[in-house]
Amino acid sequence: MKLRTLIYVLLALAIGATIVFWPGSQNSTHKMPIVTSEKPQGGDFTLQAADGSHKLSDYRGKLVLIYFGYTFCPDICPTNLGNLSVAYHQLSDEQKRKLQILFVSVDPHRDTPKRLQQYADYFESNIVGLTGDPQTIAEIARRYGVVYAKVEDDRNPENYAVDHSAFTYVVDANGKLQTQLPHATSPQQFINAIEQYQKDIP
Repeated sequence: MKLRTLIYVLLALAIGATIVFWPGSQNSTHKMPIVTSEKPQGGDFTLQAADGSHKLSDYRGKLVLIYFGYTFCPDICPTNLGNLSVAYHQLSDEQKRKLQILFVSVDPHRDTPKRLQQYADYFESNIVGLTGDPQTIAEIARRYGVVYAKVEDDRNPENYAVDHSAFTYVVDANGKLQTQLPHATSPQQFINAIEQYQKDIP
């Protein structure tokens, strides 16, 4: 395991509390409307990666883990992706072959496909970074029950944060949303979920 992955592992261990929604700065104002859904339905979508368009349906036949976050996230995203990275490196080659991890940005203004993929590659877990226009992201977020809100910094408009829920969404080999795993899910819990939902994949 390389040094950068080890750093994220240590960070993940340091932040142990389960946080579903991360609060923004108390001095920040002008939040955009929160996107939410009581009964997430999931479903197919098309977004942009560094190498072109990707559809969720491109990964039929594999278990897909989807995480919604952004590259400027100070700690929530590194915690989740760090734990996922640790889990990934403990999987067998066969398990890795039947798995795809997607990182969908909730900050399409700053997260270009190239930046997203550079960030995803940092975790060395075959993660694909995806983005799209704000309307498309909002529509996908609604279907998956993702909650996010932009938190402005009045002193620097480009230094805003994005509050966001921190679930990892589990989509089975048929493209159906099965469940969601909470923030700070441990590497072993990720492995358990992967084994559970991969057992029927040939």
